[in-house]
Amino acid sequence: MQGQAAAQAYGYTDCCPHLSHQMLIGSELLAKVKELTGSVTKSELVRECGYTATNKDGSERLRFVEFYEQLLKAKGLELGETTAKGRKLSYKTKVQFNGKVQIGDGYVRELGLEPGAAFDIKLGRNSITLTAAA
Repeated sequence: MQGQAAAQAYGYTDCCPHLSHQMLIGSELLAKVKELTGSVTKSELVRECGYTATNKDGSERLRFVEFYEQLLKAKGLELGETTAKGRKLSYKTKVQFNGKVQIGDGYVRELGLEPGAAFDIKLGRNSITLTAAA
C-alpha cells in the first residue's frame, strides 16, 4: 500500500499500467536499502525497491530521482518542491556588440510584464536598476 502512496505522491495513478506500484517508502525503504547495500548495484537496488516504469517500447526505465527523493524523505530530509522545469535564470547578462543590454523573456514572464511596459532607469555606482514606471 505504501508503494501506491508513493506513486500517487508523484502524480501516478492506477490508470497508468506502465508504472510500478510496488515502490517502497519510509521505514520499508530504509530497511530494504540497509539489507541490500553492498551486495547489489545501484540499478539493482532501485529495481528491488520498486522504482521502475515501462517505456512505450516495453523496455524498463529505472526511476532514480524518485528513489533518491523518497530515500532522503525516509531519512528525515525534506527537499523543497520544484516549481519549474528547464533552464534556470542566471541573473547575468552581457553588453552586446552594439552597446545594448538585453533582458531575457524569462525575466519578463517571471514578473508578469506585458509588451510595452515602461521602466525608470537608475544608475548606481556599479549597477543599473530598472523600476516599473508609475
